[in-house]
Amino acid sequence: MNGSDNATVFERAARGRPVPHTPIWIMRQAGRYLPEYRQLRRTVDFLTATRIPEIAARITLQPMQRFDMDAAILFSDIMTPLDPMGVEVEFAPGPVLPEPVRTSEAARAVRELVPEEGVPFVLEAIRAVRSELRPESALIGFAGAPFTLFCYLIEGGGSKDFMTARSFLRREPEASRALLDTLGRSMARYLVAQAEAGANAVMLFDSWIGMLGPDSYRRFIHPVLTRAFKTVRGATDCPIIYFPNRGGPLLRSMRGLDVDVTAIDWTLPLSRADALLGGGRSLQGNLDPAELFGPPDALRAAADAVLAEAAGLAGHIFSLGHGIDRRTDPDQVARLVDHVHERSPAGAGQT
Repeated sequence: MNGSDNATVFERAARGRPVPHTPIWIMRQAGRYLPEYRQLRRTVDFLTATRIPEIAARITLQPMQRFDMDAAILFSDIMTPLDPMGVEVEFAPGPVLPEPVRTSEAARAVRELVPEEGVPFVLEAIRAVRSELRPESALIGFAGAPFTLFCYLIEGGGSKDFMTARSFLRREPEASRALLDTLGRSMARYLVAQAEAGANAVMLFDSWIGMLGPDSYRRFIHPVLTRAFKTVRGATDCPIIYFPNRGGPLLRSMRGLDVDVTAIDWTLPLSRADALLGGGRSLQGNLDPAELFGPPDALRAAADAVLAEAAGLAGHIFSLGHGIDRRTDPDQVARLVDHVHERSPAGAGQT
């Protein structure tokens, strides 16, 4: 599906076209807050679940069978493409790299991804999901953004400040650029391959971009993202979504990125994000995941506040400002989805 009359509500909102209601999906919606997911995971570990297409497809579809979501997102992980790029990744439970990239030589040795050879199981899972998903529902493919993957590669795992990665960026600027270019080209190819396999939209998650200031972003990251999005745009007509987590101070510098949708975390009102980005594009977000732990009336009021912020946008896709917490009550998710569909405001981008 694409920009034609057969496009899903999700795709139309991504392009700022009229929609009958605000589409909604939730980051990490296929996962451990669902009892059916926890039951399945008793029989299979996380890494295996992402690599067996039938299991990945089943998990992807679980929230679609329980809730009236407008889009599914493939059950996978941003670290999945790194193994065929020559980087070993373990999960304990978060990602851990036994041999982090700590030298110029190691940075230049990371191989480029050939998706059809390196991650065929991801493409098979997309085809399996698309064959079962309702035609009116979109399927989102995704990848990790170059800088976020760079952080994990250099740091060797998660971190509060990624100081090792950030210092490597300054100490080895040319090797850093070479690695970022490899990651940018690889993730662009990965997103294109997912679109060709049947994804209706593709999303780049930049979980750690908020660690950078505007100058470092402009020097090291903006050119890489610009080239990556140009590659995706030239190869597919899928809507492109970019999520710069905690990237509010960088939004003005991101105006030139060729994306259809910018996803906004919960720390910045949508109207403010729209102004920083220069307007004219669709936004996604941005309910605080903690709101799902409040009383139902408070949750509905918080959702209304997000919808009110979005009323003047070119287009809006409702989602959380980050991933859903594993302790969330699924009944609250059902209330949120139903409420957003019922209360979608008439205005810009609405029919």
